[in-house]
Amino acid sequence: METGDISALLRSEDPAVGLRAVGALRRLGEQVEAAAVARAREQGWSWEQIGDALGVSRQSVHTKYGH
Repeated sequence: METGDISALLRSEDPAVGLRAVGALRRLGEQVEAAAVARAREQGWSWEQIGDALGVSRQSVHTKYGH
């Protein structure tokens, strides 16, 4: 789905369409975040550095991705 397509869905007058688009964006954001965290860890970033970059604590990012 293209960015323009998502933008159009978010502007829909139908709340169901807009909410599905928000859900799709949320899932995409989680996937992108997980990939970026994995890359950072592969490159030797600490949990503190990753947390700082994401604007969260090192504990929260470690809890979420440190398995």
